[in-house]
Amino acid sequence: MNARARPRQDAASLAARIDGLLPQTQCTRCGFPSCRAYAQALAEGGTQANRCPPGGTRTLDALAALLGTARKPLDPDCGGERAWVMARIDEAACIGCTLCIQVCPVDAILGAAKKMHTVIEQECTGCELCPDVCPVDCIALVPMQAPAVEDAGGMQFLERWLEDRAPLARRRYEHRQSRLHGARTRPEDRRPQSGRLPGRDSSRATKLAVIHAAVERARGRRRRTSP
Repeated sequence: MNARARPRQDAASLAARIDGLLPQTQCTRCGFPSCRAYAQALAEGGTQANRCPPGGTRTLDALAALLGTARKPLDPDCGGERAWVMARIDEAACIGCTLCIQVCPVDAILGAAKKMHTVIEQECTGCELCPDVCPVDCIALVPMQAPAVEDAGGMQFLERWLEDRAPLARRRYEHRQSRLHGARTRPEDRRPQSGRLPGRDSSRATKLAVIHAAVERARGRRRRTSP
């Protein structure tokens, strides 16, 4: 039975097993909005098992073994395999626009509107989504430190990540999604509100307009507080 013919229950079970092999960075480099969405598409036969750059060769091998298929090279459309990074905010330059908070898939950034933001480094998955939305370019990507777990078995970085950090990243992502869904169901949050980052499917012009407005508000505050 091929993937397209799998009963729904079998596909759901397989999706959970696939998701367990993914690094849970929620980086969207695979072309899907989350690791779970990619896993579901794989289980249903709707995509290929070579679209996870953070997982690299190890994950490609594991997916091929689980699915019983030949391993393909990493799809270049998804980007290449590279060293893992984490985000770090130049707190002195942060304007408190909250745009980075709104795109962080695992709530690894703390801060409030018009207040300094900071990254919880041990929670950052290195998804690389936040630098692109920062209007003042105060977010840098720096090498990620290895997960702080015992290495008695001689595990490499990714094995240690999958064992120690990926389950936590999945839980944080799911908690965030649940919280956002709850907020969207409240009547007061269904009304358009200025200053919020538009959805991922919004046009580039719309996103740039929101960022431009954030920069202008920050400049206005600085002019008012300048001696």
